[in-house]
Amino acid sequence: NLDGSVTVVLGSVTISNGLAWAPDHSIAYFVDTPTLRIDVFDYDVDAGLTGRRTLVEIAESTGSPDGLTVDSEGHIWVALYNGAAVHRYRPDGTLDGVIELPVSRPTACTFGGADLGDLFITTSREKLPEGTEPLAGSVFHHRPGVVGRPARPFAG
Repeated sequence: NLDGSVTVVLGSVTISNGLAWAPDHSIAYFVDTPTLRIDVFDYDVDAGLTGRRTLVEIAESTGSPDGLTVDSEGHIWVALYNGAAVHRYRPDGTLDGVIELPVSRPTACTFGGADLGDLFITTSREKLPEGTEPLAGSVFHHRPGVVGRPARPFAG
């Protein structure tokens, strides 16, 4: 809340790893990694987050959804931990693109650069056997041909 107070919106979360808004701020996308889903909330200033529903169900064999971001076209990008990829989904939940990575554990992705056209992807090497995946833990860069959105400043 803008006055600095907090309220519980969703209890019993296990590994909250992704939260991002659609360009018009009417929808929030949310990932609780062990659920293997990208969920959606409706949002408005007065009611807050309401109407939780599942947008995408991700097969365990594909990886676990981790950090996510939304581009200027309203598409959702999600890092797939143990999936060696970042997926791009349309706002209706349809898979629209895949960036394959040379490491198994991408953790998050975000747009940056002067034109917001650079996608940066963080990765982990946690619990990987020594000597495997020498690039694990690196930050990767990709130019996907779409741009992100500028960060919104805190209003409180």
